[in-house]
Amino acid sequence: MGILDVKIFVYFIGRPKDPHANAIADDFLTRANRFAPCEMREINPAKFDIFTRHPAARKIFLDPLGKELDSPNFAKILDTAAMQGQDLVFLIGGHDGLTPELRQKADFLLSLGRMTWPHELARAMLAEQIYRGFAILRNHPYVR
Repeated sequence: MGILDVKIFVYFIGRPKDPHANAIADDFLTRANRFAPCEMREINPAKFDIFTRHPAARKIFLDPLGKELDSPNFAKILDTAAMQGQDLVFLIGGHDGLTPELRQKADFLLSLGRMTWPHELARAMLAEQIYRGFAILRNHPYVR
């Protein structure tokens, strides 16, 4: 399994307000870096075009109307991307969510559940699932 053949990009719209929540997300992505290169940063969609920057990547956008997955099925997304040598781009919308245009351009809409979460916690939850997904694929003790 060529996990290192995939790169993970976690982008979010809007300034992070809680440095503690962002530290949690950073910690999990630092751990995930052992399995594949991961990057997380704030973007402004008016200045940063995900589709031009990552034309061949699979775009997975977080949206309350998206599909809910359990951790093993989320890990399958990571595994498939690695087997295909395809980068993954995750996008977390701003306070107003995703624009209809962004929502329509996504390759996959992912929901973290039906509850509403602050964006800082959504970043932390997504980052943890990325790490957990890689740990599942490598039979790492973290997942027990």
